Amino acid sequence: MKLTDVQLQNYRDNGFLVVPGVFSPEEVQALREETIRIFDHERPEIWREKNGAPRTAFGCHEYNDLFRMLVNDSRLVTPVEQITGEALYVHQFKVNPKVAFDGDPFPWHQDFATWHPDDGMPLPKGMNIAIMLDEVTSSNGALMFVPGSHKLGMLEAPDINGRRWMERKDVTSLIRSASDIAVAAGQAGDVLMFHGNAVHGSAGNITPLPRRILYVTYNAVSNALRNPTRAPFIAHRTFEPVHAVEGSFLQANV
Repeated sequence: MKLTDVQLQNYRDNGFLVVPGVFSPEEVQALREETIRIFDHERPEIWREKNGAPRTAFGCHEYNDLFRMLVNDSRLVTPVEQITGEALYVHQFKVNPKVAFDGDPFPWHQDFATWHPDDGMPLPKGMNIAIMLDEVTSSNGALMFVPGSHKLGMLEAPDINGRRWMERKDVTSLIRSASDIAVAAGQAGDVLMFHGNAVHGSAGNITPLPRRILYVTYNAVSNALRNPTRAPFIAHRTFEPVHAVEGSFLQANV
């Protein structure tokens, strides 16, 4: 999948882009079923909300064949290579289900504000690309962005209990009206890509509608981590380049 000139310009202007209809209903259903099975297990890579509801499953591609095939899918790899112009490796893989009724919010933040000081990523060449596994709306916890915020560079964020959420004064300076926020809504099978310095967050999910999103973070091989401090299942230490594979990951997994 190659992005059009218009899509590339939208990404450069806003720091994020939603690409509709990338994955088929059959592929989405297979990914949904696999994410459900992942959370049946208790592993250090699987984090839960305070009430025990699923929150995040990290590094699934390292122990799950379907997800291992997915990270090489050309529909994910090619557009990121197109933007970065470099060979890529998987910096992070995670599933964020934001489950019905119990999905907690993620406060405003930039990912590179963690990748740089905590993972030792030298430059903001890491990039997120995400697959929506459900309809994602402003009601059930869609990601919200401040368009163009990636152009500001990395904004300092203090480490508070292992989190680098933005301080309220900095958020207030960026968001002065509702028009300063864009909601990355979409349908199951759509893909969301966003820059490591794009300011984003999401509200909690108090609806009965699940909002499952699967994230792959690619980083340029030339930008490999220096002295990472977070667990290897969060900030991967293997920097072998991925190679884009054409065709469905379902066929590759047969």
